[in-house]
Amino acid sequence: MQNHPLSRHAYWQACCCLGLSMALVGCYVALAKPLVSVFGVFALAWMRFVIGALAVPHWLRKPAQEPALTPRLKGLLFLESFLGNFLFSICMLYGVSQTSALAAGIILSMLPIVVAVLSALFLRERLSGRLQVAMALAATGMLLLNTTSHDGPPRESQLWGNALVLAAVLCEAAYVVMGKRLSSAMSPRRITAVINLWGCALMTPLAFWYWPALDWSAVSASTWGLLLFYGLAASVWSVWLWMTGLKNVKASQAGIFTVMLPVAASLTGWVLGETPDRWQVFAWGMAFLGGALASSGPEREKNNISE
Repeated sequence: MQNHPLSRHAYWQACCCLGLSMALVGCYVALAKPLVSVFGVFALAWMRFVIGALAVPHWLRKPAQEPALTPRLKGLLFLESFLGNFLFSICMLYGVSQTSALAAGIILSMLPIVVAVLSALFLRERLSGRLQVAMALAATGMLLLNTTSHDGPPRESQLWGNALVLAAVLCEAAYVVMGKRLSSAMSPRRITAVINLWGCALMTPLAFWYWPALDWSAVSASTWGLLLFYGLAASVWSVWLWMTGLKNVKASQAGIFTVMLPVAASLTGWVLGETPDRWQVFAWGMAFLGGALASSGPEREKNNISE
C-alpha cells in the first residue's frame, strides 16, 4: 500500500462528480417548493427516503474488501444522516416554502465559505492561495446578492424562511466535512444506502404524525413524476456522486463546488417563473468562475492505491 499522486483524469472525474452532485441538489431544492405545496413538508421528506430505499437496497451489502464499521464510523453515519438528510430536509423544505428559490440560492452561496472553515477547523486542511481566491469569488457573489435590492415578496415576510435556509446551509456544510471521513472508509454506494435508511427511520414518526389531508386522486401525473425525480435526485444520485468525488478531493476544495447548488437552485427558480435581475446573473458568473478556478491547477490530493 503506497501513496501515489492522483491522475489528472481521475481528478477531473472527481470534480465533475462533485459539481454535478451539487447541481442536482440545487435543482431539487427549487423543485421542492411546488411539491411542498401539494404533499406538505414531512410527507414529502418521508416519500423521498422511501423512494431512495426502494431504489438501491442492494447497495447495503458490505463489499468483501471493506473493513467492519467501528463505533466511531457508526456514529458518523448517524450524524451524517441526521444533519445532512433529516435536519437539512426539514429546514430546507420549510425554508423554501416561505421564501423564493432565488432567495434560497442567495443564502446557499455561503456554503463554500462555511465548508472551508469547518474543513480547516476539524480536518486540519490547509487552504491554498488558489482556493482562497475561489472562496473570495463565491463570497463576492453572495455579498452582492445580499446587499442589492431584488424584486419579490417584502423582505420581512421572508425572514423566517431565510433563517431556515441558513440553518440548512450549516447542516449541509457539516455533511460535506463528515462525508470526507466516511468516504475514506466506506464505498460511496454503501454510504448512500445507509444514511438514506437512517433518514427514513428518523422521518417516519413525524410524517405519520403530521400526514396531510390529501386527495390523492387529484395529484397529477406530472407531480408524481416530479416527486420520483426529487426522491432519486435527493436520496440516491446526488449522495452517490458526492461521496464518489470526495474520495479523491479534499473537503475544503470540494466545498468550492457547492457554489453549483445556489446557481442551480436559482436557475431552476428562473425556469419556474422567478425572474432574476442583473446582480443575480452576475453572481452566478462569479460562482461558475470560482468553481472553475477550484477545479483547475495541479493541486491534487494524494490517495492510497493498492499495488
